Amino acid sequence: MKARRQLQQKLLITLILLILARLGIFIPIPGIDHNSLNHNINKNGLINFLNIFSGGGFSTIGIFALGIVPYINASIMMQLSIKSIPILENLQKEEGDSGKQKLTQITRYFTLIWSIIQSIGISLWIKPYVFNWNHYFILDCIIALSTGSLIIMWCAEIITEYGIGNGASLLIFQNIISGIPKNLQNYKINIYDKQTLINVCFFFILFIMILIINILIQESRRKIIIVSAKQLSKINILNPQSYIPLKLNQGGVMPIVFASATMTLPIYILDHGKISKIHSIFTLFLPGHILYLPAYGLLIICFNYFYTSLVLNPEDIAENLNKMGASIPSIRPGSNTVKYIKEILDKMTLLGGIFLFIIAFIPFLITKTTKTNALQGLGTTSLLILVGVAIETAKQIQTYIISQQYDNIIE
Repeated sequence: MKARRQLQQKLLITLILLILARLGIFIPIPGIDHNSLNHNINKNGLINFLNIFSGGGFSTIGIFALGIVPYINASIMMQLSIKSIPILENLQKEEGDSGKQKLTQITRYFTLIWSIIQSIGISLWIKPYVFNWNHYFILDCIIALSTGSLIIMWCAEIITEYGIGNGASLLIFQNIISGIPKNLQNYKINIYDKQTLINVCFFFILFIMILIINILIQESRRKIIIVSAKQLSKINILNPQSYIPLKLNQGGVMPIVFASATMTLPIYILDHGKISKIHSIFTLFLPGHILYLPAYGLLIICFNYFYTSLVLNPEDIAENLNKMGASIPSIRPGSNTVKYIKEILDKMTLLGGIFLFIIAFIPFLITKTTKTNALQGLGTTSLLILVGVAIETAKQIQTYIISQQYDNIIE
């Protein structure tokens, strides 16, 4: 009963904070012509993409419009800094919990800086839609949006520590789910039309297939069996339960997020550029043109390599194995282990990037062959996020229940 109450308390905390984060999006910043803004935003590909992560916050310009985006940017910036700055790397590896707390505090400062930068950008971008645009409005806009971003960051951290699941991921999950009903309103189904019903069944089956493929990609792992000197001294066979699990998709959804955001830049440049030569070049990278798919696929694979290098370092794995007195069978410790793990990671990253591109290509193929935008608003990026967060949260709940059962047995 105690474990059940604790789980209910965690779920309640998570639910309250998610509701709070959602309500803040609908508290608009005063002084803006929201009707005119909303009408023009629908034509902006970059803003529509950002709306996926803000739950429509960029359409309303509410106090939580920035959402979790500055926190994500700060986290990525922090990961890059740890790889390139020895002092930060030492804090992560050698300082333990105190070092992690210091890195968390630095991440918060980065979040504040990013939120201020993005708030300034938004205050300048919405100038045509502001009734009385002046320095006081800019200051009010920056303070409101930056404060909202810090509140969202606080909600994410509280959910992660005292609730269930990863706070940042759940906030993005909620924002994507909140946009589904709005997108479904765009579709009108005539139940008396046979062809329409066939199309609905076809898209439903296709959706299930994409969902299954996403789950397989998220859950696929390569197990590298390891053995310690203590094991070899006792038994002369390898223990299949001792292994290093390497995920097929180490970067998760981030490669597609970065690639999709990058592919919206040509649209932005074409809207604001005035040089005809630039127009002719960037037009080739628009959806439906000759260089769009090759560039999109190449970006997904490149970003997959980049993000995998941030998440997993073969040298760190080899060093940890050496500290534990463990090794990979038939592979010498040290540089040979690093080389072996790196080769496996490179192959898996390439394969994972290709799979990600195939999934990203399916909605585009459907749009071209059926002449309908059936998967609008629930594309590959959204599906990968939904599947990944749902699996991870379910695992955390299951792990928590099992750990509480063990505690009860011990007591």
